Parts: sequence; structure tokens; C-alpha cells
Amino acid sequence: MPMKKFLNNPETLTAEMLEGLALAYSDKVKVVNERIVVRAQPKPQDKVALVCFGGTGHEPAMHGFVGEGMADAAVAGDVFAAPGGPKVFEALELLNRPAGIILLTLNHNGDRMSARKALRLAEKAGIPVKEIIVQEDIAPGIDADPEDRRGLGGCIPLMKVMGAACEQGKSIDEVLEIGKAFHSHLATLSVALKVATHPQNGAEIGTLADDEMEIGMGQHGEGGGGIMKMQSADATVKIMVEKLVAATKLQAGDRALLIINGSGATTTMEMLICYRAAAKELAGRGITLMNGIADELLTVQEMAGFQMILAKVCPTCEALLKAKANTPYWTCNG
Repeated sequence: MPMKKFLNNPETLTAEMLEGLALAYSDKVKVVNERIVVRAQPKPQDKVALVCFGGTGHEPAMHGFVGEGMADAAVAGDVFAAPGGPKVFEALELLNRPAGIILLTLNHNGDRMSARKALRLAEKAGIPVKEIIVQEDIAPGIDADPEDRRGLGGCIPLMKVMGAACEQGKSIDEVLEIGKAFHSHLATLSVALKVATHPQNGAEIGTLADDEMEIGMGQHGEGGGGIMKMQSADATVKIMVEKLVAATKLQAGDRALLIINGSGATTTMEMLICYRAAAKELAGRGITLMNGIADELLTVQEMAGFQMILAKVCPTCEALLKAKANTPYWTCNG
């Protein structure tokens, strides 16, 4: 079946999408140097800056979370491809400041390569940068080597926690400590029902039979080893919650953040039904939830499915998650 998407020239879709973002949210963001989304109103130089980057095709991530209380800049690559190291370095140059910069890198080969190049260039230029690597996907196994864990949608609440800490004027080491503590109790697991198509060429990303679903499929169609026959919402959620609770080490009496992140073609109805099931599973284990999210944060075009993101939250991190934010796709009054 031919691809059906509202696009123009495949070669210009990233530029057109970023232009649309800046036009729709001109009070929050602007595009500079072609592929770098920055805040419309920069924050003071005496506060730590937070920079993220990644391939396009996952909207609203990452550029949809630039703004007060979250990222200071997001560097966009091509579809499903990280921007090159020199482009990431351009963003670091733009945000160079005495307080320093934190670079948020998802654990994918292309992203890691670009980050290493950008960090080398920053070191030569005397720009103070420290990196945090997001590797919260538990599909490889709860005890898997962190280097084998991909960075998934958990990067968004992590960005919220660290961005709020930056906004409060904390030092670069304090922000990193908070981010690493949150990440140590953060886990994501995905499930897919239908694969996506690449918006530039229509190629299917991954394969799934009509009566199958896969727990653990990556956000670029990578296999997760969990192919099985279709299950109900309750049955699917039960499998996922059990693994995520073990990974986050949540226990009765703990407080948690739960996010159902739609992959692109999952309806709001389905997301809310799955959130309900997960909340009940967690309540049955004596775990209480702060206000959560059932929405699209990081998508994979028209992939059907969702990522379940679960994090144990301490009072400090809960306050940072609730702190003021004003970005195109995450807004709260604090």
C-alpha cells in the first residue's frame, strides 16, 4: 500500500516541520542555524544550560520540549538519524556560559558518536560541558549492561527534572547529581502492534504480523525479543508493570511517576485504558502515583503501541517535575 502522509518534498520535510514548530509556538521557540531550536527568551548566563539532540520523526521529542523549565536547545538531525557532531557543537557554542552546559545523549550508536565528537570540539574550544547518557530501556533485561540499553521516552521526564534544577540556579554538578539519581530509578518498556513507515521513502520499519505484538521493540523498529500473540490492555500492562517495578525497585509505600507515551497511532482512548490498568496494578502493590501523563511525548511516526515509563520519585524530584515549565509540549504552572 502506498504511503499516505501530508508531506511535500521528502528532502525538505525536516526544515518545514521545524519552521512550523517555530511559527506555531513563536512565543516559546525559534530556529537558528537551520537545525537548532532554542528558547525564544534565553535564560540568564549564570544558570546551567541543558542541550539535547536527536533525529526527527519522533515529534514532539526532542525540539518540542525547548523552553522555560526544560531544554535550552535541541539539535535536529535527519529522519531517524542523529545530527552530526559539528552541528551539536554549534549548539554548545551558542550556549557557552560560565555556569556550564549539560548535554543529554540518548544511548544509540549514532547519538553517542555525535556526542563524542561534539564534546571533543567543546574541550578544544574551552567550553565547559558535562554529559548525561539516557539508557533506561529495560527490554534487554533488568540486569543488562547499561551500554546495551537504549534511550527511550524516559528522556523527557529526565529533561524536565534536570531543566527545573537548572532553572533554580543549581550548579552543574548539582544538576547532574539530581539527574543521575532520577535516572537510577527510571525505566521504560515499549510495546508495538504495528510498525511505522519512513516518511522519506515509505519503507516499513520492522515487521509484525496482524495478530502479533512485540514487547520491547525499539523506536526505530529494532527487535525486542518479545513477540507474542495480541493480548488485552490489562494483560499487556500486567506483563510490563511487573518488569518495570522490578527494574525501578519500587516497593509498597513508594511514590512513582507513570507515563503512557503513545507511539504515534495509538488513540487517547487506548492510552487512558492502559494508564488505568497500570495505576490499578501499582496500587495493588501499595505504590502511590503523582499526577501522570497519557499522551504522545516521543513517537515513531504512525507506529501503533506505547512506551510505559515508570520512575520512583523522591520529594525533590516530584517538586522538580511539578515546577513551572513553558515549552510547546510540556506546560505547567508550578
